[in-house]
Amino acid sequence: MEAPLFVLVHSPSVGPSTWLPVADRLITTGHEVRVPSLLDVGAAEPPFWPEVVAAVRDGLVAVPEDQPLALVAHSNAGLFLPAIADGLPNPVAASVFVDAALPARTGSTPMAPPELLDFLDPLAVDGMLPRWTDWWDEEDVAPMFADPLTRAAIVEEQPRLPLSYYEQHLPVPAGWDDHPCSYLLFGPPYDDAAEEAAARGWLVASSPGAHLHQTVDPAGTAAHIVALAGVD
Repeated sequence: MEAPLFVLVHSPSVGPSTWLPVADRLITTGHEVRVPSLLDVGAAEPPFWPEVVAAVRDGLVAVPEDQPLALVAHSNAGLFLPAIADGLPNPVAASVFVDAALPARTGSTPMAPPELLDFLDPLAVDGMLPRWTDWWDEEDVAPMFADPLTRAAIVEEQPRLPLSYYEQHLPVPAGWDDHPCSYLLFGPPYDDAAEEAAARGWLVASSPGAHLHQTVDPAGTAAHIVALAGVD
């Protein structure tokens, strides 16, 4: 089979900068890569998942429809992968979840569990939430970044999302996972997701670090992604 093109899907809570160091590393090692921007997703009306699928499709506009893809999702972008895989004309050769939330096995998936919605509700002002890094204390945020420049780039790029983004339910089309799926764990609180991935029979690997570890160790993350995707 033709080598897949890697599609690095960032969480709409942050921006493409969270994937750019890995993209650079993959390109350097001879792989084709796209990093679609989902920064405008929150400006749509709910449900937001069709906008995510459309944004990924737009990011692949120049890619031939017979080009196989390796979809790689970080954080809550993992919940969109079934709809993305179902909504693209290209064959999907692999899906890799990187420290990501997992979609339900069938039916639909809530964007956020009730306890997260309870946490977010008082943060919203006129229906809009603060930027993702502003939800947390400094002691939780600082360890995620390798250096001040990386932090500044990622923090400044973040959109403000409406609370309704986290209230949506995402479809899980039947048969979306008709290709190899795998999971790369950085650490808590995604341990349970990694265990569920293993229970589904997926290949699971670990690269210990904080939630944005792909920006701290892009070379190691890229190597794991390539291996998990089954690419030589």
